[in-house]
Amino acid sequence: MMGRKTLLALLACFMSSAAVADGDATTGKTVFARTCQNCHAAEIGVNKVGPSLWNVVGRVPASVPDFAYSDAMKANKDAWSATALDAYLADPRGDIHGVKMFFKGLPEPKDRADVIAYLQTLK
Repeated sequence: MMGRKTLLALLACFMSSAAVADGDATTGKTVFARTCQNCHAAEIGVNKVGPSLWNVVGRVPASVPDFAYSDAMKANKDAWSATALDAYLADPRGDIHGVKMFFKGLPEPKDRADVIAYLQTLK
């Protein structure tokens, strides 16, 4: 029989995935422009303070050439799924301890879902 904590964790994961799936790419592009593009480019091969986010969804972390990643990000081997991006964008420094990103995160689930929907278009 499934424990209560396990059931709650599965429910939270399902709800998070559902919220991420409901993102609007057009709105996400606006949120990205307002909060992300000072440090990240949406174009392939353009690194700024942060690496290019072109084709980030499904990509292995710390894999953009010519970008100096933190050891913490290099140790992260799980591909950037929508769920992983949602957790990271909510609290980057809390999700992966030791990252260089100083951004405090996007506290609103809708903003994260919209940005992730936009990132999914960058292919």
